Amino acid sequence: MARPFVIEVGESETFLEKSLKQAKTGFRKERLQMLWWIKTKQIRYRQEIGERLGRSPATISRWLLLYRQGGLAALLEEKKAPGAEPQIRGEVLEKLNQRLASEEGFRRYGAIVVWLEQECGLTVQYETVRQFVRNKLQAKLKVPRPQSVKPSPEAIATFKKNSVSP
Repeated sequence: MARPFVIEVGESETFLEKSLKQAKTGFRKERLQMLWWIKTKQIRYRQEIGERLGRSPATISRWLLLYRQGGLAALLEEKKAPGAEPQIRGEVLEKLNQRLASEEGFRRYGAIVVWLEQECGLTVQYETVRQFVRNKLQAKLKVPRPQSVKPSPEAIATFKKNSVSP
């Protein structure tokens, strides 16, 4: 087996145990579990931690280096990818919201794509526009069903008679 490693865990056993029980993500649980095992002297080798957690010894070494350099905060810091900057933002977003709220509105998402290209100079794919309008703006393109110009009086009377009043 590998040589034993020496690391000082500054947090108390009770603090680590309480933090481990309150941890909501697997990311935090694994790292806190590792520190708790080290603090309670249940393990003596990096390889042993790796076997218990299902991680490579290199990963364990990287975690321990993070802990040595920055403490618990550095070990538990979750880095998040920045992601892409949304294309529809600022003035374009305001214009789009105003147009969606107006009487004129849009009949189709394809019309929004064309409008964005003509009015704002943005080339955005149909599915991107549809998801943005539905999910981010919480707007729907509801179009009333067409009605007959001359409905028959019998059909109206039958409808009213058969409809349930509250």
